[in-house]
Amino acid sequence: MPGAGIGNTRKELSKRTLGIPVIALGVPTVVESAVLVNDCLELLIEKLQQDAESNEYLNKLKNDNNYEIIKDTLNPYSYNMIVTPKEIDELIEKMSDIVANGINLSL
Repeated sequence: MPGAGIGNTRKELSKRTLGIPVIALGVPTVVESAVLVNDCLELLIEKLQQDAESNEYLNKLKNDNNYEIIKDTLNPYSYNMIVTPKEIDELIEKMSDIVANGINLSL
C-alpha cells in the first residue's frame, strides 16, 4: 500500500484513508538481502553450468525456489536485512527530477 512502506505500520495513502482520490507513484529504493543473495546464486549457477561437465544438479538447483530457502535461512540470524545502494542520495535526486519532469510534461 502506498505510504505504508515495508513492514511499517503507517496508514496507507488512499481515497479510503484520506477521503480524496489519490494517485501514487512508487520508486523502489530498497531490497531484501535475500533477493540479492538469490540473484547472486543464480549468477553463480549460470557460471558453474558453463564450466561443468554435468548440469543435472545445477539445473535442479536453478529451477528450485531458492529465494524462500535463502530467506528462511537468513531470518533466524537477523541477516535478512532491507538494504539500499550506497549511492541512494544521487538516485533519489535523479528519480525526483524524472518524476517531476514527467508530471510537468503531462500537465
